[in-house]
Amino acid sequence: MRIDAVDFFYLSMPEVTLEADGSQDALLVRVAGDNGIVGWGECEASPLTSIAAFVAPRSHGVCQPVSASVIGERLDDVDDIGRISALVQRNSMDLLQAPHTYSGVEAALWDLLGKVREQPAWSLLGYETAFGKTPYASMLFGSSPEQTRHDVLDAVERGFRAVKIGWGPYGTGTAAEDADHLAAAREALGAEGLLLVDAGQIWGEDVAAAAERVASLNEQNVTWLEEPFFPDSYGSYAQLASRSGRVRLAGGEGAHNVRMALNLIDHGGIGYVQIDCGRIGGLGAAKRVADYAVGAGVTYVNHTFTSHLALSASLQPFAGLRDHHICEYPAQPKQLALDLTTTRLTPDHNGLVFAPEAPGLGVEVNPAVFAQYGVAVRIEVGGEVLFASESSVPDRAQVLR
Repeated sequence: MRIDAVDFFYLSMPEVTLEADGSQDALLVRVAGDNGIVGWGECEASPLTSIAAFVAPRSHGVCQPVSASVIGERLDDVDDIGRISALVQRNSMDLLQAPHTYSGVEAALWDLLGKVREQPAWSLLGYETAFGKTPYASMLFGSSPEQTRHDVLDAVERGFRAVKIGWGPYGTGTAAEDADHLAAAREALGAEGLLLVDAGQIWGEDVAAAAERVASLNEQNVTWLEEPFFPDSYGSYAQLASRSGRVRLAGGEGAHNVRMALNLIDHGGIGYVQIDCGRIGGLGAAKRVADYAVGAGVTYVNHTFTSHLALSASLQPFAGLRDHHICEYPAQPKQLALDLTTTRLTPDHNGLVFAPEAPGLGVEVNPAVFAQYGVAVRIEVGGEVLFASESSVPDRAQVLR
């Protein structure tokens, strides 16, 4: 089939706060084939700049809009997705936000091809079975240790046996204050629960500041410390890894290409590599990292904090890895992320989450979200309209080419 159209839908909560919460807005991507079948994906980046990267006028031969490598291409088998990915990488390089924009498009290509083939995306990726994953409730630190305790206890009461707390005040005050938050979290979670901590790159490249937290992390039996540094601060990761005791380092969500993730594995000393399919270039790129992680003895983990469409996409690249069983699960998303799909990936009676068996990503988009959360966008350059979504109704949004 031929790729006939790629449409973007900018959705947002009525108010977007300064919280480090990516579920406050969304950019949905719909890819249509000439056979009338469509696939859906979701970008994990600024919606407006991502749209612009798809339609921007070319600057030169290797700074072309992402659309130049996608619209009109053939999509008949898995190899075509890899071929289109290579086109985007060559034609756009790093000169515009191509990987973030293309990540959502690429996910939609897998969804579309899976629907045509009547196979789930994980099967197209080469897996024979999708194994269950243990979901951890992914949430932010509270404003106080008491609030952190309350939020973790709420997750436990909802059935979660693993919890990750991150960002918020962690790392912004003293090591003692951070230790109080960890103690509160452990008290609420119980001795047997899996406790994970996300520092949100708070220390930049400051290994000494991060090392001040090692004692409390080990005291509370924290499994990993996530993103203590900038995503490409490989030397800082390696230095802290040699001093972290039982606590392993985790990172990779900031990787916007495969090489960044592999460098973190090879040179950062991490024990867990976390990949966001909405940032790295899609499912195919994430699968390459998963394959590499298996050979390197590093545990692959999905990264996602938004909708169940993004959650499904994030599960596909490691669905068939039995021993890589920890799964990030959005526990406190904004209402937009909850409303975005009619399909929910809920834990089964054993508390496990599975990638859907249905074709493609196996998730249905809720048509009501476009009227409720749609943001009208119009991009005009030199009097020419490059993009217009003058209505929140999906059929009216279009890329003009």
